[in-house]
Amino acid sequence: MKKRLTYAVFILSLSAYVFAGSQVSRLTAAGDKDDAYQQFELFSRVLERVRKDYVDGDKLTYRDLVQGALKGMLGTLDPHSEYMEPLKYNELKEDTEGSFSGVGLQVGVRDGELIVIAPMEDTPAFEAGIMPGDRIDKIDGQSTERFGMNEAVKVLRGDPGSKVTLTVYRPAWTEPKEFTLTRTDIRVYSVKDINNRREFPLDANKLGYVRLTQFGEKTADELEEALVKLEAQGMTGLVMDLRGNPGGLLDQAVAVCEKFLEKGKPIVSTEGRNASADMRRSSAAFGKKRLTLPMVLLINGGSASAAEIVTGCLQDLKRAVVVGEQSFGKGSVQSILPLPDGSALRLTTAKYYTPSHKVIHEKGITPDIFVPITDDEEAAIQLRRLPGGMTNIDEVLRNYDSDKRTRMLELVQDNRDAQLERGLDLLKGINLFGQRPAEKQEKAAKAVLR
Repeated sequence: MKKRLTYAVFILSLSAYVFAGSQVSRLTAAGDKDDAYQQFELFSRVLERVRKDYVDGDKLTYRDLVQGALKGMLGTLDPHSEYMEPLKYNELKEDTEGSFSGVGLQVGVRDGELIVIAPMEDTPAFEAGIMPGDRIDKIDGQSTERFGMNEAVKVLRGDPGSKVTLTVYRPAWTEPKEFTLTRTDIRVYSVKDINNRREFPLDANKLGYVRLTQFGEKTADELEEALVKLEAQGMTGLVMDLRGNPGGLLDQAVAVCEKFLEKGKPIVSTEGRNASADMRRSSAAFGKKRLTLPMVLLINGGSASAAEIVTGCLQDLKRAVVVGEQSFGKGSVQSILPLPDGSALRLTTAKYYTPSHKVIHEKGITPDIFVPITDDEEAAIQLRRLPGGMTNIDEVLRNYDSDKRTRMLELVQDNRDAQLERGLDLLKGINLFGQRPAEKQEKAAKAVLR
């Protein structure tokens, strides 16, 4: 009897164990399953708990919490996907359109202070004499001490004709000064010449230079205007400077390439998770007399996205020689998906490939001729491009430590650009070899590349 009882208890225990194990497995499987409704329920529980128990929950709105969650969610995908609030989305549209209404200041936040990076030429801020390195203490009497970039941009921009008063401090002054500026429509040009203007002179060897700062909606048209001016002067070779160009619109990158390619030549392709993201772009235009124009492209670690598309295309098709340093390696496609409330998603949906199907993303473009420069040399090149040039250099250099100030001043005054110099020398060599008999040109060109 005792033996039977022990056996029965054992069977019951085993059954209970098996049943419990099956329930745990079922629950675990349910938890592991990627079920949208279960995750929505989890999200809503957390949302309500934060609203109920967070110490400052009475200051939060559901909108605050949901927008914070959206930013966090998109931010975990990759460095280029993001949730853009309406203000930031509008700024993006203005940047790509190349125009906005404001006073013409590029600003940044440094150690909690609102600092002028540079005034744009021919704008109210530039004409008023505001200079790089100036600190903006107040805007319309409101302290900027806790301003972030979004808030600063919001209050500086406004309707054309409206006024804004800036309280500005400069180290050379004993006290801050006030500037009352009238906002106006500001056009931001993305194609500049060697002097950071739009005059586009040739050098003594009839060589031209254009710098593309980004790929906005009017970049291809601006480049066409520059090329027409250069061609009218008898240009024999072109340096296209894409250093520090962060990219922009794909259509503009394609349009830029088309100016130097035969019709039907491949430019770029994209491949994504969905077939709708797959795309092949080829030249629809005919480069006419520019087909034989010798070209050099300058790139560096700041050349990204659309700048890498142009570089990869013209390099693959042997249409240009690439000089400088390895590019950034941002070869992914971000689709802008507007939302009903005026916000938008910037979502990575595909990756770019060059005509030879080389991947750009996280690889970058390797120059044909590697010409490294130091960080200080690169900074000096950028300083020479600032509005006002050498006139304002002493004020700008106040932002540097005293031990570095002298070194930077020497570099700026030296006016050297090793990468540009190498590119111009290369074009002079190509033009020289082009005057030789045809059978010697190929051998001579190879010598230049060495």
